Parts: sequence; structure tokens; C-alpha cells
Amino acid sequence: MTDRYGMDVLADNPHQRTRVRATEVPVEIGMVLEDVTTGFVGAVVRVEYGRMDLEDRQGRTRGFPVGPGYLVDGKPVILTPPRKAPAAAATARTASGSVAVPRMRARTAIGGRIYVEGRHDAELVEQVWGDDLRVEGVVVEYLGGIDDLPALVADFAPGQGRRLGVLVDHLVAGSKETRIADEVRRGPYGSHALVVGHPYVDIWEAVKPARVGLRTWPKIPRTISWKHGVCQALGWPHTDQADIARAWQRIRSTVRDWNDLEPALIGRVEELIDFVTAPTDD
Repeated sequence: MTDRYGMDVLADNPHQRTRVRATEVPVEIGMVLEDVTTGFVGAVVRVEYGRMDLEDRQGRTRGFPVGPGYLVDGKPVILTPPRKAPAAAATARTASGSVAVPRMRARTAIGGRIYVEGRHDAELVEQVWGDDLRVEGVVVEYLGGIDDLPALVADFAPGQGRRLGVLVDHLVAGSKETRIADEVRRGPYGSHALVVGHPYVDIWEAVKPARVGLRTWPKIPRTISWKHGVCQALGWPHTDQADIARAWQRIRSTVRDWNDLEPALIGRVEELIDFVTAPTDD
């Protein structure tokens, strides 16, 4: 008699050669399965918490656990949980929080303009709202001070389709800035010019103090230049204008997006953008 197994009875098992191994398959809605134990055949109509419902041709539904013991097209399978749907790509946002427009070319400048009080103001607005401004075609210019604002407004001559927005520092009751803003508002161009401002002495203070490791910005006496006083209080060089410029770059570099700015500034800039881009049929 021939020894089918040879000298080693475990070396070559003919029964093992014909055995079909089960493969793992993620369960999916609509998949037709046969339960090996009961012979029930049906399509997957529901999967939840490790269980599934199968519905046969007569509309009968039975529940089964997700796991081994099923056939798909006559082949044994081990069912695994459904594949997770790929996470939706995060919506790209600009630094101001607006939805980013991919590959958007800058729009030709519209007639409206936004004036800000100084170079630092302009740099911060560009850093956070630059993408939005280019999409809208809005140009931002800095004034270097607002003492001559009424004359500058008259020179710009805002009108229909050519609105002017102005952002100023320290716009609080009784301040010089408030008196100048009221003068513009009452003037001949008041309906096409909007002067708004934040309550801070300087645009630096509109950056949340936590960004530079502070709980609050230092209180600086009125007899001291605010920027120099801040640098002195923080132990930063403040001998000349170059030191002040470096201090500002140090502060501005901590601003990642609009979340790092005070709401009192964010709201005013958004208000100006809306104003100068409003429809021209007013």
C-alpha cells in the first residue's frame, strides 16, 4: 500500500490542500451574503454597532453579527466593519477666516479705497485681510496721521462707485480722532465716506497681548510715546525708530490669523470692506 503521507504525517495533508481560507472583507450596504449557520441569504440593508441586517428576496429581515461565518458568491469571508468614508478636505481659509478662493487672480482695483492711519496699520491689515482685499479689488493706503483727514477726503472726492473707508486709532469719546471723524461725517462727502476706529492708542495694542507673552499691554503715561513706553516696559531696545520698527516686526510675526487680533479691530476692518464694496446703485 502506498503511504500517501510519506514518512512525516504532517508534511503533506491532502485535505488541507483543498481547504479554502476565508478572506477579510469590509461589509457594505447592498452586499449579498449567505449565513453559513442558518443558510439565510440576503442583502445588507443596515450596519450599526457591530451588527447588520440582511433582507432576503421576500423582504424578510434578520439581524446578524459582523464577523466570520458568511459566504459571498460561494466563497467564505470574514466581515469587518465598513470602511470609513474619507474625511472631507478641510475648507481652506484665509488669515481673516474667509473661504479661500483657489488660484484666484487679483481683481482690478475698484474705485473705493481704504485709508489707515499708519504704516504699521497697513501692514497688519495686509497680513490678515490681504487675500480678501485682492479678491474684492480694494486698495489700502496709509495716511501717516489723520489731522488733515477732512482735506484728504475732499481731495479723494468719494461718490457713487467710489466710496472711501478710513480706519483710525483711539476712536473714543472726546478724543481728537472722534472730533475729526464727526467732521467728515457731517461734511459734503459724509454719505460716501465712513470713518471707523478701534479704542486702542496704537494698532500694536489690537494684537492680543498673549501673543507676546503678556496678560495685558502695559499702561503707558501720556507723557511718554506709547510705542517707546511699551518697548521700555518689555525690556526691548527703543533708542531710535529702527528699534521701534524691529519691535513691531517682532509683534506682527506672532499674528497667525484673525484669531490673534482683538474683536474691536476685526469688526471695524470687516465693516470698511463691506462699505467700500457695496453695490454702486445707491
